[in-house]
Amino acid sequence: MGLPSALSIEPTTSCNLGCPECPSGLKQFTRPTGKLDLQLHDQMIRQIKTSVFYINYYFQGEPFLHPRFLDLIVRAKKSKIYTSTSTNGHFITSKKADEIVKSGLDRLIISVDGLTQETYEQYRKKGKLQKVIEASHYLVAAKKQNKSSTPHLIFQFLAVKPNEHEVPGVFKLAKEIGIDEVRIKTAQLYEFKKGNKLMPENSKYSRYTKQKDGTYKLKGSQGNHCWKMWSGSVLTWDGQVVPCCFDKDASHILGSLKENSFKSIWNSIQYKSFRHGVLNARQQIDICKNCSEGAQVWAS
Repeated sequence: MGLPSALSIEPTTSCNLGCPECPSGLKQFTRPTGKLDLQLHDQMIRQIKTSVFYINYYFQGEPFLHPRFLDLIVRAKKSKIYTSTSTNGHFITSKKADEIVKSGLDRLIISVDGLTQETYEQYRKKGKLQKVIEASHYLVAAKKQNKSSTPHLIFQFLAVKPNEHEVPGVFKLAKEIGIDEVRIKTAQLYEFKKGNKLMPENSKYSRYTKQKDGTYKLKGSQGNHCWKMWSGSVLTWDGQVVPCCFDKDASHILGSLKENSFKSIWNSIQYKSFRHGVLNARQQIDICKNCSEGAQVWAS
């Protein structure tokens, strides 16, 4: 079987925030917290560089808590791989913004989940909106200073009940600062059947729909299929291979890069068995039950 064209690589599981629907922020992982070793990263790149053209350097945690995060980007760019990451913006100074631009990072998603500190901190616990705004200005300035078109800057607004009324304003803010794109993202909620205080009133911004009996279910029809099982994979900071980004606690480890090559894991009986399970009984797999693949982002 051909190797995937895209991967997610996790720089670290550490995070400075305490978001209520994030196991990293809530410190609820059963797996260890740590950061990706550069030698292990180089091993990853050597094994996948002939097939992978896109790496998202994000899974769980805040990437810029990795002290040498931009070294990962530089090393991937040497293999002509498109790179992306997502940040809460709290560690981007003017100097760091310049380093980000010079690293060659292609795309940077900045989480902006409120237009006032009051609404922002209702989801981004322990966060400071002003830091995010300042980071955004630094990045735009650094791109201009370096005459660079990258990274492509995206404001990502996680729409929940406390902030949904601010959705129109985020487009205005992005334009004022000089951000390239805005994405409104729907929230994955762990407790949703009986409703959830974070569930937006505007159904457009929700992954869930209300049924006749008053309970909620995931929108759409989740059949026995998933294109991600053949196009991508996730590599954790300690070299574990898991099927996709919904396996946040790495409960479905399909192999370890410290023991086997990625190619052998990708084509292993264990991986094939997992794919078979998705094709035959997807809703019996725990991480698939709350997966909205194909319907998780709404944007103008």
